[in-house]
Formats: sequence, structure tokens, C-alpha cells
Amino acid sequence: MAPCITKYLSVLLFVADESTAFAPGSIATRRVGATLDTPSSKCQRPRPSSSRQRRLSTTIPLRQSKDNDRARMEKSWEHMMGEDWREFRAGLVAREHDEDEMALSGDKNDSNRKRKSPKEEGGIFGAISSIFSKGESSKKEEDSVNIFDGDAIGGATKFSKMLASSSCSDPFMDDEECHIIYDDMDVQLDKHRWAHPLFNVEPGSILVANEKLGGVFHQTVVLIIEHNEATGSTGMVINRPFPGNLMKTASDTESNIDLSLKMAFSKAPVAYGGPVLQDQFSTLHGFGEVMGSKKVCPGVFVGGSSQLMQEVRRNNLHPTEVLFVKGHAAWVPGQLTREIEKGVWYIAAASADLVLRYAGAPVSNDDNQSDLWADILSCMGDKFENIANVHSGRGDVRMLP
Repeated sequence: MAPCITKYLSVLLFVADESTAFAPGSIATRRVGATLDTPSSKCQRPRPSSSRQRRLSTTIPLRQSKDNDRARMEKSWEHMMGEDWREFRAGLVAREHDEDEMALSGDKNDSNRKRKSPKEEGGIFGAISSIFSKGESSKKEEDSVNIFDGDAIGGATKFSKMLASSSCSDPFMDDEECHIIYDDMDVQLDKHRWAHPLFNVEPGSILVANEKLGGVFHQTVVLIIEHNEATGSTGMVINRPFPGNLMKTASDTESNIDLSLKMAFSKAPVAYGGPVLQDQFSTLHGFGEVMGSKKVCPGVFVGGSSQLMQEVRRNNLHPTEVLFVKGHAAWVPGQLTREIEKGVWYIAAASADLVLRYAGAPVSNDDNQSDLWADILSCMGDKFENIANVHSGRGDVRMLP
């Protein structure tokens, strides 16, 4: 069913492109845009009449509005079809955690057939790494069990493996890989609030400050926007909201924000993003990948403020659904790696709703709405939950520089 839906959606997108490309006035719009971008000093074309100016001034926003609508629909389709690879990974992590707890509980019936624990497989990525293994060692273990001991008789559970002779419809996978990819998850993942540790930094991951870290980054959560070992990394703090809205903050502090943007988003929330370039604002939102924006991870976008302003004027977006971030954080090549090796940061992946906590994301009664740092640590579980219980209490609102 999913391939059919994808096929039909692709056809719809193609038709939308064709209808836009051949719409009346679209060619003229592109020509006018090119003329404005690259003016010629050799010749001066006649100035268009006032009626033509009015027609073109309405055509350009219409084209941009169609692009914005498409970005919004693509984001909705991605959510509807469950095409969030991060949620799939989070489900694997949760399943590995449950299996590890079952192994530690001392269940004798499963002791000879359980998968390797996360520690044996290399941490939380045991399930993912096992996709690329052929399971030869597990087969040898099964062969070594004496069936007449009785321990392996009639003790199958939902965590037990199928027999090696079972068929797999995918010719490029063995049975173990098919189970991981195609079987229904044994755990129920709360798509609203989930978080788990990571071993490596990636765009869209978050850095959770160590409880011992002081200064402006004390108990902060930093969203990684760019990460490259050769060029460095950039990110933004997402849990330090200012007490006022954009109009108040931009008026009280030094900033270069455009007046029209300030008026359209006068009620938008503002947060401290980091010590670098504090006179500049960037936007964090979940609207979609509009023109000028960047998709950081599924459901999370930065930039595109001019297009978002149009959607606010069209009443398709509420100003409180966009977080204006003042300043950002940056690391030169190798700097962030050294900080992580010294234990300054905990690396994690988190749901889009947690990342967009101050950008209009929904909240529930289970959320710690005033302390995102502690909330994410609690979702990560184990020792991180203990850290949150011991060191939480100050909340996200702080005295900021």
C-alpha cells in the first residue's frame, strides 16, 4: 500500500510542478526576477505600465505561496506515512533496551536464544549494527545446545528468533535482517516524547550539557545545525527563552532584524541561541522546508523567515509557532570532539516535539514544561534520569547575558 501511495504522491507533485510552470504569467515572473537580480547597464528597457506592475506584483507572491503550500504538504505527508528514520532508530533502541532488561532478569527460557545485549553489540546501536551481520555466531550457539537438555523446548517468546530455514522475501537480506526491518516493533514508541543517547554527533542531534558545566551553557540543550570534522560545527541553544516577545526583545537589545519581520512576528517567542553574533536572529520552526530554509531533521527546520512572514499574513501560521533565536554557538574543527571526550556534553537524539518545545510544539501532562534539560534527560532513561532527578529545579528561564 505504501509504494502505491508514494507513486500517486509523486504524480501529484509532478502535476503541481507542470501546472505552475505553464501557469499564465509564470514566464514573465521569472524574467522580471532575472532582470532585478542582474540589471544591465547597456540598455534600458521601457518601464512597465502601472497595470502590468500590479499584475506582476500579485503573480510573484502567488508562486511563492504555492511553494510554501507544497513544503507544508510534504512535511505533512512525511509525518502521515511515518517516514521518520529517527523514530525507526528510536524504536530499535527501545527494543534493545527491553531485551537487555529481560536478559538481566534471569529468564532461563530465553537465556540461550536472546540477542546480544547493547554492551556486547556496541551500545545502543546493537540492533542497527546487527543488520549488517549474518548471524553466523548465533547459529553456532544454537547448534551447540543439546536439545535433549529440555531448556530449549517450548519456551518461545516474542523475542525468540525464527528458525534459520524460514523464508525471506527480500533476496538481499537474511532472516535476521528481515525481522529487524519488516517485523512490527515489540515496543510502543511515544512519538511526542522520546530521546536516547548517541555515540556520534550528527545534524539534528542535540547536545545536553553535563550537570557539572557552568557559565552560559549551564544545563543547556543545543541543537546541532551543521557538523563537519573538517570545517567545524554550528548549533543553537533551544531552552533559554527570553521573558518577552520578539517586539520587546528586538527593541530592548541590539539587533539587525527587519522592521516588517518584527511587525509580523511581534508576538513570536525569542530565545538565547549562543554567544556568537548575538545581534543576528535565526528562526526555528516546524512549518516545512520553505524557500530559504534548511531541514535539520524530520519535522525540524531553520531559516526561511521571509516566506514564513507571508504565511503569517495568510493566516496559515501563527507567530508563536516560530522561535526566533538570538545568536548561536560555533566550534572550530576538532573543538567539539575534544569537549565531548572530556564529558562536557551528552549526545542525544530527541523527538521533534521536544526540539520545538519553545516553537509552538504541543505539550502534554507528562512533559516537564519548564525544564527541557531535565525532561530530555528523563526520556533518555537509566543514569541520565537519575541526573535529572538530582540536578533539576532551576528551569529554563535564566538571567541571560
